[in-house]
Amino acid sequence: MIDVAAAPEDGTDAAELSQRLAEVCEEIAWDEQARVVVLAFDGKINLQSFDQEPIPERIAKLKQPVIAAIRGDATGFGLELAMACDIRIGTEAARFGLNQIRAGSIPCNGGTQRLPRLVGYGRAMQMILTGELIAAGEAIRTGLINRVVAPNALMDSAMEMAREMATKSPLSLSFTKEALYSGRDLTLDQGLKMELDLYLLLFTASDRVEGITAFKEKRKPDFKGE
Repeated sequence: MIDVAAAPEDGTDAAELSQRLAEVCEEIAWDEQARVVVLAFDGKINLQSFDQEPIPERIAKLKQPVIAAIRGDATGFGLELAMACDIRIGTEAARFGLNQIRAGSIPCNGGTQRLPRLVGYGRAMQMILTGELIAAGEAIRTGLINRVVAPNALMDSAMEMAREMATKSPLSLSFTKEALYSGRDLTLDQGLKMELDLYLLLFTASDRVEGITAFKEKRKPDFKGE
């Protein structure tokens, strides 16, 4: 689990925290034992960075599923960071929005690209141009977030989901992410071909054999990511 403080109390500035997160992302990318990532953070976090590869992009490129556990409102960069994750869990009284327009700016960490893909272009256009914040109920109805829980249940909910995902084959999880994300930029025929190619690749994996064997033996599979 990665727990990011919105305002570090140890004197760490935003640039240093961004560097730490970048290093952690790199470590996770090479860690074969890391099956699911939980990113816990205050939704008002501001780690604005103009690096060649900002933190949200590093998060988005992880092969493992990433669950965002968002504490409180998610606005501006905080929502951009959340949208770079695969699944988002928010709290009941939270609000969500890209409000950079209010400060004479625009989203610059993927907000103008990811929000329309999640809630549709019409709704995204309105949210970004007005800088409005929407309630958790609307956020979950539009697909912006996946689950709403009480604040004191946030981490339990995220960790429960992560533990359930971690019982699955790491290869299946990774291939599924690739199929879902890459398919958005393909025609239907191209997407179907890619899906089939990834499916056939799994035939060569030990995890697939283990899954079939475990099903026949009526036990839980022990996937190794191989």
